[in-house]
Amino acid sequence: MTSTLRQLAIAMAIACFGSAASAQAPVEIRLGTSGTANTVLAIWMADDAGLYGKHNLKVTLANMGGGSRGAAAVRAGTLDMMHVGLSSVVQLNQEGADLRTIASLANIIRFGFFAARSVTNAADLKGGAVAVSAFGSESDAVATIALERLKLTRKDVELKEFGDSLKRLDALRAGEIKATMLNEPFASAARSNGFRPLVDLAIERIPWLFSTLVVSRSYLKENRDTLARFLRATAEGNYRALSDPERAKQVLARGTRVSDPKTVEITYADFTQMTPLDLAVPRAAAENILAHFPPGVSRNLDNYIDLSVLEILQKEGFFAALEKKHGKR
Repeated sequence: MTSTLRQLAIAMAIACFGSAASAQAPVEIRLGTSGTANTVLAIWMADDAGLYGKHNLKVTLANMGGGSRGAAAVRAGTLDMMHVGLSSVVQLNQEGADLRTIASLANIIRFGFFAARSVTNAADLKGGAVAVSAFGSESDAVATIALERLKLTRKDVELKEFGDSLKRLDALRAGEIKATMLNEPFASAARSNGFRPLVDLAIERIPWLFSTLVVSRSYLKENRDTLARFLRATAEGNYRALSDPERAKQVLARGTRVSDPKTVEITYADFTQMTPLDLAVPRAAAENILAHFPPGVSRNLDNYIDLSVLEILQKEGFFAALEKKHGKR
């Protein structure tokens, strides 16, 4: 009897241990990025510092080579979250998706409209190929603004999908296209290759939801606690990137695969100018995007943005605690 009781106790202990381990298993978040730009630094820093693991999360990253492609994957359920501008959310929701931006990592346009060396003015650009990452993406939406600055329309050029910034820069180098939108570190790389922006929208600091975190509305409803933990870790990644510049530059160089110290320095400085430490989603930035859509598209921000998870962090004083821990910008 004693042996039987001992065996039963061991079996129960093993079962309890298995249940506890199962309960503590990290929650996986499949996160897509639109490319290897510095707008991902908060996420890379959080991952590098083990902050996602601290919040019992396992974040797997996939470069989708364009924001709208990734947003479509969120809609299809093959990604849980996408790092993408609001333009893709608006575009896909017009087509029946139900996506929501829950926080932001960049709130101003950071693109320059770089042209081939043979292109010196708007007339040279007419009829030529202009590369975007994917139709409906932020590079696509902002290309329209750049063309307007040159008194051109989308009909004056041939817009083509080329994938992420590195692929577009390679196409510019190879002479396959006449112009494309580039942000850091690829804007600096383009300049070092002798390319110049016909229009530099980055210096204008136009309010724009340039890189946000997007989920489906159903995922949001079912995973609020998971998303709150993700935002806590990501926000701290933001603060760490600013409080520890040397470490941030190392992480940035690895994430963007850029080794030139000068380019890394410029790319990091660009990050510090655009990142909202509190992951804020400014109304004016959203309205600027909606202004570029046809009149029939809803201007109700609730159709594209849900800040309920972010508000949880604000109410608990999380950002104030981060500022106390890491200091102000």
